[in-house]
Amino acid sequence: MPIDLGLALAFTLAFALTNGFHDAANAIATLVATRGARPGQAILLSAVFNMLGALLVGTAVANTIAGIVTVAPASGVVVIGAGVLGATVWNGLTWWRGLPSSSGHALVGALVGSALAEGGTDAVQWGGLEGWKPVGVLGVIFALAISPPLGLAFGFGSIWAILRLLRRASRLVERPVRGAEWAMAAALSFSHGANDGQKAMGVVAGLLVASGHLQMFTVPLWTKLACGAALTVGTTLGGWRIVRTIGRRIFHLAPLDSFASQSASTVVILSSSYVGAPVSTTQVVASSVVGVGGGRRRWRHVRWAVVRSMVLAWLVTLPAAAGLGAVIVLVWEAIT
Repeated sequence: MPIDLGLALAFTLAFALTNGFHDAANAIATLVATRGARPGQAILLSAVFNMLGALLVGTAVANTIAGIVTVAPASGVVVIGAGVLGATVWNGLTWWRGLPSSSGHALVGALVGSALAEGGTDAVQWGGLEGWKPVGVLGVIFALAISPPLGLAFGFGSIWAILRLLRRASRLVERPVRGAEWAMAAALSFSHGANDGQKAMGVVAGLLVASGHLQMFTVPLWTKLACGAALTVGTTLGGWRIVRTIGRRIFHLAPLDSFASQSASTVVILSSSYVGAPVSTTQVVASSVVGVGGGRRRWRHVRWAVVRSMVLAWLVTLPAAAGLGAVIVLVWEAIT
């Protein structure tokens, strides 16, 4: 195996690992924060369903990610490898600061930055929308931009509906709600594996096509297994910084709030996976938590300083990751 390809594949798995730091942790953040499960139990639950999501849902998101860069095969491995390394560096920096940044934003920004630095604007497929399906950079950015408002709206609507359905309920519903939290945490982990796992899969498949190891775009089984496993390991190693931000610092969650947030997030993320829209689990879950606070008419209890820092991190991610991708591809080409 050529050194460039080996490095690029290693960087892709490292990206999936840091994606686990950020996004996979959010699938269990509200479950742990409301003491619905111990951390070890939540990790095991997330591990199983992350892997199932990566294996069982199709490759629509992977196809979208692989179509962002349109460079010549001779430079494809370096451009994609530099892009995914830039995204990994950004994920590591934001994790260290405890900021729930978007791994999807970082990957798109870094891929675009490396492609522009190597081949100019013709090296990027700008795209847009083809019906419901996002295509190219603009389509992906649209999907990333629309998912937080959807998460907020669904979070608001979920808790509003649940509170009205249970307004005459007694404390006897607490045990069923705890069980429902587990079920929705599993569903959210499954949807995360389906969406975020495919981002790394798309990068690996793109590398294999660019290097001539695949004649057409397809995602081998070993790729699904490796990317799913890396996401899971990332959750166990470092996700708790992000869990604290999502589960405890935005809005004080009760078990019913956790269930509403998980339900809303699952609907948005899983439906996006089937139409090929890469979205950020971090953004969707965080937005749904804010929506739950609003649905309880407790907007003043939402810690807006935390929300502002998160939004700033999301806005900065695209240009910062693009800059990292551009610098890395130039250094990579210079030393090889």
